[in-house]
Amino acid sequence: MSTNASLFERAQRVIPGGVNSPVRAFRAVGGTPRFITRAEGAYMWDAEGTRYIDYIGSWGPMILGHGHPAVLEAVRQAAGEGLSFGAPTEREIELAEAIIALVPSVEQVRLVSSGTEAGMSAIRLARGATGRSRIAKFEGCYHGHADALLVKAGSGLATFGHPTSAGVPPEVVQHTLVLEYNSLEQLEAAFRQHGSELACVMIEPIAGNMNFVRASVPFMQRLRELCTQHGALLVFDEVMTGFRVALGGAQSLYARAIPGFRPDISVFGKVIGGGMPLAAFGTTRDIMKQLAPLGPVYQAGTLSGNPVATACGLATLREIARPGFFDNLSARTRRLVDGLAGAARETGVTFVGDCEGGMFGFFFLPQLPQHYTAVMASDKERFNRFFHAMLDRGVYLAPALYEAGFVSAAHTDVDVSATVQAAREAFTA
Repeated sequence: MSTNASLFERAQRVIPGGVNSPVRAFRAVGGTPRFITRAEGAYMWDAEGTRYIDYIGSWGPMILGHGHPAVLEAVRQAAGEGLSFGAPTEREIELAEAIIALVPSVEQVRLVSSGTEAGMSAIRLARGATGRSRIAKFEGCYHGHADALLVKAGSGLATFGHPTSAGVPPEVVQHTLVLEYNSLEQLEAAFRQHGSELACVMIEPIAGNMNFVRASVPFMQRLRELCTQHGALLVFDEVMTGFRVALGGAQSLYARAIPGFRPDISVFGKVIGGGMPLAAFGTTRDIMKQLAPLGPVYQAGTLSGNPVATACGLATLREIARPGFFDNLSARTRRLVDGLAGAARETGVTFVGDCEGGMFGFFFLPQLPQHYTAVMASDKERFNRFFHAMLDRGVYLAPALYEAGFVSAAHTDVDVSATVQAAREAFTA
């Protein structure tokens, strides 16, 4: 029995499914998960000493690569000063100031410890600020495992959702409206029927939990108009895209195409923690004054603004704000996606990919999908074969058809070339 298999067998005796987050279990692709012992730069090594080019990047946070010297030094210094205080620190202010400086729509932020916590708090704030109960989300967008958000759409026009997890009572999600991503028809219908009742509409502007699907500019523009018209707050879930697709997040990309565009509330995670548990939500001062201790919307967290996590996040934001960082990262990610597409053409495989900044995705489809139903048509069996063939060749992609991939500043042209060559072989495996 391999070391990875032995560890997995041992883990299953004490951890449900042998993992502490479901996608790590390889259930979607089959086989045995790799137990990672260390990582450096663009690489990870498993318990058997096998090295992989890492395109997971801890599911997004490791935009600088693993073990960046400036980040490690910041963490070492902070850890030496204390792991947690349960009291305010100057570094929390510095991180909040850094986020606000990069995101014009945000005037104040509240730091928390996870994207799920940030997402659920943003919805509570939207409901408290508007005095409304109903919320809308889009099928295929994942906003954490808060009860009210574990919903998917039914068939037909806009429907109120049903729980997609046991343990979530139907009455908890009765106020959650689920719409088809990029569907102007459903969007218009939803606001006609429920516009005066909606506290907020929450969206992943680039849906990384459908692999990689962009909200079209016309769709986003109309969504902004309808939210403004009906008094609903537009909540941008940038846990994945924030400071990853661009320095100002995905909202900065839409602002280039839509004059005056801004979301009302923004949710961040991953990159702002640099690999440590940290997330945030933010908006205008007027809305944020609804939060305790100033207002009636309660939110709290023992480890919020953790001094080691904020040090890690600050060091990361300082590095990615350097001139030329995103130009270089975007170019390298584009070379990867174009290289994979070229290898697919050479081998006669139906394949399409897309990317923005350091985030990418691909599908075994003839064209890029625009919504969840189209994503589901991607060839799952071919992806599973491709995933394992790439893994066997030392390339670690997300072990699920519906998850985005991530390139870091530590990836080199040599890494990209090695990945494309592996893909040439894997496409015919």
